[in-house]
Amino acid sequence: MLLVTGCNNGNKTKSEVNNVDNAFTNDLKHRTFKYFWDTVDTLTWQTPDRYPTKSFTSVAATGFGLTTYIVGVNNNYITRAEAAERVLKTLTWLKNSKQGSEVSGITGYKGFYYHFLTYDQGFRYKNVELSTIDTAWLIAGILSCQTFFDKDNEQENQIREIADFLYRRVEWDWAMNGHEVMTMGWHPESGFINAKYDGYSEAMMLYILGLASPTHPISDNTWDAWCSTYIWKNFYGYKYINFEPLFGHQYSHMYIDFRGIQDDFMKDKGIDYFENSRRATLANRNYCIENPQNFIAYSDSIWGLTACDGPADTAMIINGNKVQFYSYRARGASVRYIEDDGTIAPTAAGGSIPFAPQECIAALKAMKNTYGEKIYGEFGFKDAFNPTFISPKTPNGWFDHDYLGIDQGPILIQLENYQTELIWNLMKKNKYIVTGLKKAGFKGGWLDTAE
Repeated sequence: MLLVTGCNNGNKTKSEVNNVDNAFTNDLKHRTFKYFWDTVDTLTWQTPDRYPTKSFTSVAATGFGLTTYIVGVNNNYITRAEAAERVLKTLTWLKNSKQGSEVSGITGYKGFYYHFLTYDQGFRYKNVELSTIDTAWLIAGILSCQTFFDKDNEQENQIREIADFLYRRVEWDWAMNGHEVMTMGWHPESGFINAKYDGYSEAMMLYILGLASPTHPISDNTWDAWCSTYIWKNFYGYKYINFEPLFGHQYSHMYIDFRGIQDDFMKDKGIDYFENSRRATLANRNYCIENPQNFIAYSDSIWGLTACDGPADTAMIINGNKVQFYSYRARGASVRYIEDDGTIAPTAAGGSIPFAPQECIAALKAMKNTYGEKIYGEFGFKDAFNPTFISPKTPNGWFDHDYLGIDQGPILIQLENYQTELIWNLMKKNKYIVTGLKKAGFKGGWLDTAE
């Protein structure tokens, strides 16, 4: 097995890396921000799941979008007043949207929201689930706005008030369904789905929000129950908590600075979750460098497996081997399993920028320089590409034409966190985030002095 040891900035300081990549990262940030600002559904103020394909809006993408408005203010893309106006419209619509147990004509139930909503009306899209994790990302974005908009004026007072209402309305305890770990969702036709959040994943934020709730808290022992399902193993040169797609190692880190704070599990391992994500990122990269299935383009500069679009749900013979290709799929690699069909997603590297900035920024630059407008356009990086998928319709490989909101968000937010720590520092002041971390047993670092 080929082992390539990554480094965190190598011999360069962060400022030196920033200076070298300033033009590229500035352009990437502004283009990615415009996805959230320019494509929003102006009847519901929800963020599209994807664009230019107009299918439905996504509550998780809306949560990320709310946070990107703050990034926009910090970078002078928009004014504070413009951001406040957009945020207030979004939160007001969410507050007034219809909640109930009906199967249609509804937006959510018990404070949770359906995974996808229709354009124009914002109703449940077809028969999608009431999603616990997607609601968590919506609430995370809402709480980031609650903390940022702290001025004593009518507009910002309303933002804080509605944000508090929306968070307190969520019945996190109901979603436990009597189990030690939380269900992934609920259908009005059939009740709770069987899948639950056990095993390490992006669900750290879900549990932290549930623990902190002043109205519908989950049990204090939930965090320990969840940690007991972790898989701590060595994979491609790094020992860490294994989870296949990189988004699971990124999403909670968009909102929480895990550097220097530890729960009991991480204290026992002698690292923190930030270091865990660094190792996961570099292991993902090492796997792509070794490229066991000999896919086209995989290298030390073009890599990254995570949930993303793909070329098609079909099988083809590649290098004498049958390869199953997929459309949208949670791609990734760990000791548990490998899901790899040659599809690379820029957000895999983009969402990991704080963990391994040299490797990740170099990967994004290589993708842009190699494939140009095929992968990099009006709103930054299109969702994914697969040079191995060669067919009569795709003689030069497959390149997505869509941008995906949940993949755009991590690129922008994590790049901002790397450069300015904006969202990390903001959320350190949010009482709910601090409370949730402490209830989960986190100690040390900035958390010990947090109010």
